[in-house]
Amino acid sequence: MSILDYFLFLAVLSIWGILVVNVVLTIAGYVNYLQKVRRPEPQLPVKVPFVSIMVPAHNEGIVIVKTLQSLLNFDYPKDRYEIIIINDNSAELLAEVQSLYPHRNLKVINTDKTNGGKGKSNALNIGLKQARGSLISIYDADNTPQRTALRYLVAELMSDQRLAAVIGKFRTRNKNASILTRFINIETLSFQWMAQAGREKLFKLCTIPGTNYVIRRDILEKIGGWDVKALAEDTEISFRVYRMGYRIRFQPLAVTWEQEPQTLDVWFHQRTRWVKGNIYVILKNARLLFTKTGRPIRFDLLYFLSIYFLLMTSLILSDSMFVLSVAGIAHSDLVGFSNILWLMAIITFVISTFVTITTEKGEMTIANLMIIVFMYLVYSQMWLAVAAHGMVGYVREQVFHQQAKWYKTKRYQ
Repeated sequence: MSILDYFLFLAVLSIWGILVVNVVLTIAGYVNYLQKVRRPEPQLPVKVPFVSIMVPAHNEGIVIVKTLQSLLNFDYPKDRYEIIIINDNSAELLAEVQSLYPHRNLKVINTDKTNGGKGKSNALNIGLKQARGSLISIYDADNTPQRTALRYLVAELMSDQRLAAVIGKFRTRNKNASILTRFINIETLSFQWMAQAGREKLFKLCTIPGTNYVIRRDILEKIGGWDVKALAEDTEISFRVYRMGYRIRFQPLAVTWEQEPQTLDVWFHQRTRWVKGNIYVILKNARLLFTKTGRPIRFDLLYFLSIYFLLMTSLILSDSMFVLSVAGIAHSDLVGFSNILWLMAIITFVISTFVTITTEKGEMTIANLMIIVFMYLVYSQMWLAVAAHGMVGYVREQVFHQQAKWYKTKRYQ
């Protein structure tokens, strides 16, 4: 074999290795799902804890009223939770809501040029200082959680003192807006919440998402709040929680619906922020990879390293070899073999992904099956471009000592 054949073989091996890991996570997640749906619903304790719900809101006038109405409509005891909006440029609409619900525990913190406009972590730290609850719950400004969401999260958390946080499931509210939101809907079901369930089953490991979760206030204060340098503040704080010896649990009964990017430009910028944020978290914790302290987060560190470095390199190499071979510029004896594996990978991806959406009512359709096939051919390549762009951007920021900027995701009516 030529040196190109060796590189192509390693690339295909890497791609298949990561694909197999995802299939295993899917199977474990599905088993976890079947077990959880058979369990009785978690019940609140007799002494219901007071919860501070914090919502960072920067230019969220389009969506904030609907979100607040959902939060005010929780079936959690009304006198046992407050809502804190860390507000930046949404004042008029918030004032309108406050006038409609004057008897509720609704507080608005208005930031200024000194302490505002510095990203989500900074906003959450500001809100934490004025929060009264022993438990803190976070919702993004585009969320419409189900009435039962907070009750399920708190009940699950209070059932086990070893738990630092409980996370819920989020669904795509605007999934029919465009082909992109159809992609995101499948991605959310398969590669976010089902993967969470699989990691919980195999490794007792869950990552806090950016929304729809509850966490103990004393643990937050013990670890010093949110890292203001982290664009992926949810992953970063999850790692610190695990390093302290606490656990995070996934409760799929707690559901929120959120608005997703409808255009490629908005999606690209949002996902680039995710990539930069996760690279920051990886590098911050990489030294712990094979230490006792890093043992609880070892799988995630290896997984992120594989996704952002090994898989990206393998996909670029594999795609390049395919293009060069078709153009007649380069030849590899393994191209035919790799094409067979590529076809098998598509079939494996489609079947495993389709299995995950069977857990959701109305998602098991022929149209979604076609979307999944299209995702492998198109959406994965889009993610490759995002990963490469995010990595280059992160390196550039480090070289020129630039502060990473928080990209504000565009909202829609």
